[in-house]
Amino acid sequence: MIEFFQHFLQEFELPLSNPVLIFSLILFIILLSPILLKKINIPGIIGLIISGVIIGPHGLNILAKNSAVDLFSTIGLLYIMFIAGLELDMNEFKANKNKSLLFGFFTFIFPLTIGFPVCFYLLQYDFNASFLTASMFATHTLVAYPIVSKLGIAKNQAVAITVGGTILTDTAVLIILAIIMGSSQGNLNQAFWIKLGVSLAIFSAIMFLVIPRIAKWFFKKLESEKHAHYIFVLSVVFFAAFLAEVAGVEPIIGAFVAGLALNPLIPHSSALMNRIEFIGNSLFIPFFLISVGMLVDISVILSGPTALIVAGTLSVVAIFGKWIAAFFTQVVFKYTKTERQLIFGLSSAHAAATLAVILVGFKAKILDENILNGTIILILITCIVASFATEKAAKKIAICEEEVSHEDANKDQILEEHILIPLAKTSATAGLLDFALLIKDKKSTNPVTLLTIVPNNDQAEINILKYKKAVDKFVIQGSASEVKINTIARIDHNPASGIARTSKEIMADIVIIGWPRKTGFLDKIFGENVDSIINNVDKSLFICRFQKSFIEEKRLVFICPPFSERGVGFHLLLQKICRLSQELSIPIVIYAEYKTHQTISQIATNLRLNAKLAFKSILDWEDFEAISDEITPTDLIVFNLSRKGSVSYQSIFDKLPQKFEKSFDDNNLILVYPQDDRKATSMDAYEDFTATPLTKGLEAIEQIGRGLGSILKKS
Repeated sequence: MIEFFQHFLQEFELPLSNPVLIFSLILFIILLSPILLKKINIPGIIGLIISGVIIGPHGLNILAKNSAVDLFSTIGLLYIMFIAGLELDMNEFKANKNKSLLFGFFTFIFPLTIGFPVCFYLLQYDFNASFLTASMFATHTLVAYPIVSKLGIAKNQAVAITVGGTILTDTAVLIILAIIMGSSQGNLNQAFWIKLGVSLAIFSAIMFLVIPRIAKWFFKKLESEKHAHYIFVLSVVFFAAFLAEVAGVEPIIGAFVAGLALNPLIPHSSALMNRIEFIGNSLFIPFFLISVGMLVDISVILSGPTALIVAGTLSVVAIFGKWIAAFFTQVVFKYTKTERQLIFGLSSAHAAATLAVILVGFKAKILDENILNGTIILILITCIVASFATEKAAKKIAICEEEVSHEDANKDQILEEHILIPLAKTSATAGLLDFALLIKDKKSTNPVTLLTIVPNNDQAEINILKYKKAVDKFVIQGSASEVKINTIARIDHNPASGIARTSKEIMADIVIIGWPRKTGFLDKIFGENVDSIINNVDKSLFICRFQKSFIEEKRLVFICPPFSERGVGFHLLLQKICRLSQELSIPIVIYAEYKTHQTISQIATNLRLNAKLAFKSILDWEDFEAISDEITPTDLIVFNLSRKGSVSYQSIFDKLPQKFEKSFDDNNLILVYPQDDRKATSMDAYEDFTATPLTKGLEAIEQIGRGLGSILKKS
């Protein structure tokens, strides 16, 4: 028993050496510190940093700064930069790249301009030391980015330009570091510049030309191996970090570039994205924040007035420089005070790049111990300031966006949207469910419902059991994206009426069905005519043919005939189109008449839709070649149609889907019938009444008239 207690006490000798005990301690800190500090309104990030100070070698010495801690810390930092690149709205980033460039210039030049005179004249360091320390003020680490991501405002324009500016300024500073190091070693010659330029060019070519092609091939060939996707992504991140280091810049640049390279291939609502964020935010990023705290040496404050003066001066200059940059950005781009505070909060934290610059300078004896210690104190102060500023601003913006979405929800009932997917065969379900998860509003509490209609015969119960067994894997697919999947099996003689009845019972807003199994648009689905489903289901109906993975799409072609934008379901359709565009990071090209262009632009503005809309004018809708000439195999085609009897219905559009099906058999194609806008009448009660003969007669007369018109034109 004595030996047991001795062994037990040995395990708790400080610093801890048992890897299992160390990992347990870290996990308890990650679990408890945000929960405890949340009650006193302190950001969880600060709790993790302070925990690192307490347990670190300069605190209670519970945990030593060893290679294992360094490894997890590096992984966490790379993960922050990778997620920042992955979550970046590429359409927004491209549209605002000039803003990112200008903010990057501001957040680089102002801290540098303010910092150099302070270090050179006030603290009396030499030119190299002053310039290197001043460049350190220009760097920043996205320590507070998890706050923005958690509150769901990562796609805000202020966040997009800050993330873009971060990479620009950090890259510039790290290149300056390489130049100063070359200068101090006497290697700043022509060979140095050639080597740096060539290595960066090779790195960029590998990341933006080679890696996306390999990733696309991998995701396509191993589509069912979901766990392999995550391992592949991690491999790319760390390989990119290694390549960046070889190219002469910091690994964090490589991780961010990996995020940008994989951004178009990983939809933001996908199960893979959910896994990446979940593991990063649960483990790797908190570990990095704890390791930042472990660097802080409280005894530095007590070591003498010089250290305090240097630490105070560095902290004031660093915070003021970033605030000035955020202020000028606000003035130039006319942002609100809250957006300015968000930009300041995200860009004011100094950690990884800052420490990299100072440690390299210290080891090369360009900088002294006072600068090193002062920088460590600066890291703690700026991380605390950044966390408070970011959380306060992010909450305000999130509340404003919530109010806007509530206003839109009252118009279109998006918060309560319900998607129904009737199944003819389970082999097509995976693609339809993926599509539903991409367009589903994340604020909606309703599940995605999978429905099958079973014929009323002796095999009905057996067929229901088979169906339930077959759809279990799709329930798991939905849960991986944190979306609840509901399954319903109904017995009905008529599948079309069964679908229509169920859509009303569950109050579905959108019904998604697969493409007819046989060639030709009028062939049967579920043993029923497609026309029967179109006419019976009065919800927004999506008829989808997915021939390949969404990662191969380059554009979204939205074909919008005249007056179809006037339908009651068009607003919801446009929102879903824009959402799909954002998820896949592809632009939208709208084929329509000029008046329709104007109306769609106005609707997009009113709904505050953040999507890149381009227009192609169509004058003659009967000229199929004019519509189809510029469509390529990498275009996702969405065709907005109208049901017979609706205000915007024209018979000439009935044959266009068949032409698209035949001419573009390799494209992913979606036919959309927005929510029915036909006026209900007392005749709706009589199911046997049909106006089909009358409609067909009118269509025949219309076609004869068009034929005569074309003959007269020729003559």
